[in-house]
Amino acid sequence: MQDLLTFAARSRQPEGFGYLLADGTVDPSHGLETWINARMTHVFSLALLDGHDTRSLVQHGIAVFRGSLHDADHGGWFRSTKDRSKAAYEHAFVLLAGASASAAGVDDELVRDALAVWDERFWDDGAGAVVESYQSDWSGLEDYRGANSNMHGVEAMLAAADVVPERSDELRQRALRVVERFVHREAGGREWRLPEHFDPRWRAQLDYNRDLPTDPFRPYGVTVGHQFEWARLAVHLAAVLEDPPTWLREDAEALYVAAVQRGGAADGHPGFVYTLDWHDRPVVTARMHWVLAEAISAAHVLGHRDDAEHWEALADEVFLDPRTGNWHHELTPTGEVSTETWSGQPDAYHVLQSQILGRVPVRGSVAAALRSGA
Repeated sequence: MQDLLTFAARSRQPEGFGYLLADGTVDPSHGLETWINARMTHVFSLALLDGHDTRSLVQHGIAVFRGSLHDADHGGWFRSTKDRSKAAYEHAFVLLAGASASAAGVDDELVRDALAVWDERFWDDGAGAVVESYQSDWSGLEDYRGANSNMHGVEAMLAAADVVPERSDELRQRALRVVERFVHREAGGREWRLPEHFDPRWRAQLDYNRDLPTDPFRPYGVTVGHQFEWARLAVHLAAVLEDPPTWLREDAEALYVAAVQRGGAADGHPGFVYTLDWHDRPVVTARMHWVLAEAISAAHVLGHRDDAEHWEALADEVFLDPRTGNWHHELTPTGEVSTETWSGQPDAYHVLQSQILGRVPVRGSVAAALRSGA
């Protein structure tokens, strides 16, 4: 974990955190990106809770959300310094970063500021889910609804519920509504194949991006790693509800089993493919680091220790990059480094959480788990 944090700290720029290449240098072509900055702030907050000396890095991350990534005129946060649109995905991570920084005792304001924007601009109470993206002045709501932003919205709302006590029950009930829509109804109604893409009336678009299957955020078909993430988040949610519905844990297990059985070695090679079609055939066979990390995390949270140990050994064998302390972000099915979808090693979020979740109790958020397990 210390090696990973040392590598992640190399992303520090005069303002915020940059996108890291595989050699640990920052790629300036990306500018400052909200998702990277929020994830890094979250990572360093978790590290601080875990006893590492990362307070100054958390403070550095908080500052950028009051600086160039923040829209002082219209509120909220731009996608990046090069893209002034505003999206639920990025705002979910700002909310998560603020919640984790609050849990770590560094800052209590960002989580509340982010929650206000989340309430006003992204939460659709009629649908029990979040909408996707706007132009910089909050006009032009996109005619797309996405499971990915909703999934990270669940994560963010659970984290915020842990540090904003007067909103805890409300935020957890919102998270339950989202999980019920996507896991219980959508995935459960398709024999545990979870759609990613929807139109404004929340009708699944099963052919979306069929011609762009390697898209890093909106790939065609069933995204195996997201099924692991949803399964894990359902268990986190069940842990903090006073009277969780019986289907919550059952659905988490079913979604996990489907991801293992259909995504694992689907092309005859070890590890998990990126995506499957609606008949469980591999579409993109690249091995993404985050998919394996989420498989490990879900296995820990659901209590499948043998699975977790097996996949941790696979990660050590093929993904760990001893030069950096991080993981290679993408490999071919036979283990060579690939850049078809991702270049560099910009992200420590999935890997760091997978290293924590096997040694802490299950709580609503990873930050709360670290606090309670201290």
